[in-house]
Amino acid sequence: QVLLTADVVDFPRGRENVQNTFRELLSMGVIPVVNENDTVETQELEGKNFGDNDTLSAVVAGLCGAQGLIILTDIDGLYEEDPRKNPDAKRIPVVRHIDGHIREIAGGSGSNRGTGGMSTKITAAVVATEAGIDCCVINGENPELLYDLLEGREIGTRFVAKKKG
Repeated sequence: QVLLTADVVDFPRGRENVQNTFRELLSMGVIPVVNENDTVETQELEGKNFGDNDTLSAVVAGLCGAQGLIILTDIDGLYEEDPRKNPDAKRIPVVRHIDGHIREIAGGSGSNRGTGGMSTKITAAVVATEAGIDCCVINGENPELLYDLLEGREIGTRFVAKKKG
């Protein structure tokens, strides 16, 4: 398990140490379980923490130079409307630009299983795509969907990375 605080990745030496740790763990075939170090994180009241695990995952993806970020949730992706209220709501398969409209339809908190709902996934997608990393939000209730996604099938919602350079 790797416990991080936001201040560590904000400073070059700390960021480099974290990157070296992830690189070494991954080279050994270890899949790190990452969480915010809530026991020592005192910046929460000042708004300097990661805020949620969705954003933390995007930060870690950037630190590791990941090829992509997949966020598992309890819904099939981003919808034009709340599918729990409108069963005819249409899923948005691809988002090329995250703007005010996308943030608006993401709404607030979602299920009782997490604290962020789709809103935090949009924030994570912004962090990832700005780092040049595609981000996909898919339903985690069926883990086999990961294979479909990796085989190029249209699963969930894909947020397209911004081109670097």
